[in-house]
Amino acid sequence: MTTQFGADFWEDHWRDAREGEHFQAEPHPYLASETSGLTPTSALDAGCGRGAEALWLAAQGWQVTGADISPTALAYAVAQAEAADLADRVAWVAADLSTWRPERLFDLVITSYAHPAMPQLAFYERLATWLAPGGTLLIVGHLHGGDHGGDHGGDHEHGHGHGHAHQPHDGPPVEATVTLSDVTALLAAPEWLVETAAEHQREAGAHVLHDFVVRARRVA
Repeated sequence: MTTQFGADFWEDHWRDAREGEHFQAEPHPYLASETSGLTPTSALDAGCGRGAEALWLAAQGWQVTGADISPTALAYAVAQAEAADLADRVAWVAADLSTWRPERLFDLVITSYAHPAMPQLAFYERLATWLAPGGTLLIVGHLHGGDHGGDHGGDHEHGHGHGHAHQPHDGPPVEATVTLSDVTALLAAPEWLVETAAEHQREAGAHVLHDFVVRARRVA
């Protein structure tokens, strides 16, 4: 159930990841291509984990807010920001994204494989309300219905590690996945212009990941 993605779940996940051999994080490969045409202004990384995407955006000139429920993940993100001399470009917020609401709207809102304790589509719908008119929403997540054969849970080795602890051998749970059409149906005209709607399969180490990527611009 979605309740499994509460604070205790994610804190256990990030403590486990910290003790493992793959705690170093890199941003997922869709971020650069999907934001290349945008002018860096304000951005929110919702469910930022240990901060790989937030820090990449900051390095490109964005002023970023990174929000996550796990103090362990955020502590790592803060240290990485300081080491990269990006601390003045990222504000970190400890927050449960199923109840937290930002005090401002953003020109870019991203979320990457993040799962709060609420239904996945409702989470994406919630994020969409945090976007300023003319802004861009970028969602990257687990595709429902794919063959997750080589995807063995744990850190998934996305390159940034928003994986699912305690999910051996069967990929992400059903409630953490959606179909591409489910997401695009949330972002309907005339309020939204969907600019990317794609399914991807990629190898990451020993794993095969089945992803969807949706980028949409709020028209009004």
